[in-house]
Amino acid sequence: MDTKIETLLAKQEIYELSCRYMRGLDRLDRELLLSVFHEDGWCEYGFSNCAPAEFIDYAMTALQGHEANQHMIGNVLIDVEGDEAFGEVYFNAYHKVRGESGFEDVIIAGRYLDRYEKRDGEWKFAYRSERVDWSRTQPTHDPYFDLAPDSLRGGRQDDAVYDRANRRRP
Repeated sequence: MDTKIETLLAKQEIYELSCRYMRGLDRLDRELLLSVFHEDGWCEYGFSNCAPAEFIDYAMTALQGHEANQHMIGNVLIDVEGDEAFGEVYFNAYHKVRGESGFEDVIIAGRYLDRYEKRDGEWKFAYRSERVDWSRTQPTHDPYFDLAPDSLRGGRQDDAVYDRANRRRP
C-alpha cells in the first residue's frame, strides 16, 4: 500500500482513539477507556501519574459525582513514525458540578501530549499526558431545560449512543 495512504489510515485510527477516550469519560465507560490503552502504557497528569487502569479508576470515581460532562477535541496533530506516533490533541472539558450555592460550570482547556504504538496491527495509547492551558468556573445558568423540558438528554452508561436500534425507527 502507498506510504501516504498508510499514514492517513494510521492518523484516522489514532484520531478515533481520542474520540473513544472522550466518549469513555462522558459515558463513564471503564471498559471503553481501557480498550484504547496498551496495558503497559503510562498516564501523566501531574495530580495522577500511573498505569492506565489506575488512572481510569480515578477518573470514574471523580466524574460519577458530576451532574454532566462533555469532553471535546479540537486541533489534532499526529506525526507517524513507523509503528510509533506522537500527537498533540487540544481539548475542552465541561463539568457541571454541585457547588456551595447550586451547580457550577467548570471548563478546563488544554492539550494531550500522546505517544501511540501499533502492536499486532492495532494502534493504542502508550503514553498520555494532559497539559492544562486555562480553566474557568462560574455558576450554572441553564434556561434551555426550563424552556424545553421535553428535550432528550444525554446519559451515562444508559446513553442512547449504546442503543443503535433506536436509530432505525421511522
